[in-house]
Amino acid sequence: MIAVIDYGAGNIFSVKNALDFLGCENILTKSAEKIKNADGIILPGVGAFPHAMKMLWESGLVDTIKDEAKKKPFLGICLGMQLLFEKSFEFEECAGLGLIDGYVDKIPDEGLIIPHMGWNKLEVQHECPLFEGLSDNEYVYFVHSYEAFCNDKNLYAYCEYGGKVPAVVSDGGTVFGAQFHPEKSGETGLKMLKNFVGMAR
Repeated sequence: MIAVIDYGAGNIFSVKNALDFLGCENILTKSAEKIKNADGIILPGVGAFPHAMKMLWESGLVDTIKDEAKKKPFLGICLGMQLLFEKSFEFEECAGLGLIDGYVDKIPDEGLIIPHMGWNKLEVQHECPLFEGLSDNEYVYFVHSYEAFCNDKNLYAYCEYGGKVPAVVSDGGTVFGAQFHPEKSGETGLKMLKNFVGMAR
């Protein structure tokens, strides 16, 4: 069972639809108990970092997320990936979940179109179970204006957009994050979600 956290700031239905398509048992939930009983956890997210963290605190799920992410496969998607870091500077300095070292800030405006929107090539830097079965020429779908700044050891894949933009991050254990939307990235994204589900069994 995969628990998709429903905290009021997520693209929950597109993620659920993708999991349903894969035949994966899943549940949309804001219940700490159901999250604890799940085999894997997905934290989706769209919108602004401070608002999302406010919603998580109000849901009472922050401590549960921090505890459970150490015990089972955990995947943050888009804003959900950014929330994994220590803090963000989106509108104001705001503490995140602190599951991965680093911070989030605006994509440097160097003649680039912001937000970064559309398909971009995934450049793998470190192998991880999410990439099983993928080729060296995979494209995924991004929509974001802020990016993560993290240690090289936590940067598992990136795309080129005025420099290396983190696309997949991990703590090297159970916590993973995807800046792009796997549920909107065609066969490539579905393969990655299937790999995540496989890790949770």
